Amino acid sequence: MKIYITHCSAKKDFSLKNNSRKVTPDKLYTATPTQRFMKKCKEKNLNWAIFSDLYGIWFPQIRHEWYEKNPDKVTEQEFKNLLNNFNQELQNYDEIWFYYNPGRLHPLYKRLLKETKLKDRIRRFTHLKEII
Repeated sequence: MKIYITHCSAKKDFSLKNNSRKVTPDKLYTATPTQRFMKKCKEKNLNWAIFSDLYGIWFPQIRHEWYEKNPDKVTEQEFKNLLNNFNQELQNYDEIWFYYNPGRLHPLYKRLLKETKLKDRIRRFTHLKEII
């Protein structure tokens, strides 16, 4: 089984900020690369998720409230929780394709990809045309 993942973005639908409305990740994240990633995965009817600095793996059918969590502010304990979540939520996937911009990959995500016990299943990719 294969899944496509990308990290979250700081750009979010600001209209959701001060209310308790819960939405799916495709409604919250507004950054163009993130939107393009989600759109491509949906068009091809693929398994996909967002890696959130707060929630961890966020599957497309799950709803959460607007949040703000800077990856620079993730504590060591929060990182351990995120790493455990990543390992647990993705353990049933044989292939984990991680989409990123090589010039903008935050150290938090680099560390996550390095320390996950699933690292042998991860394939990093940088172009949406690689989503097949």
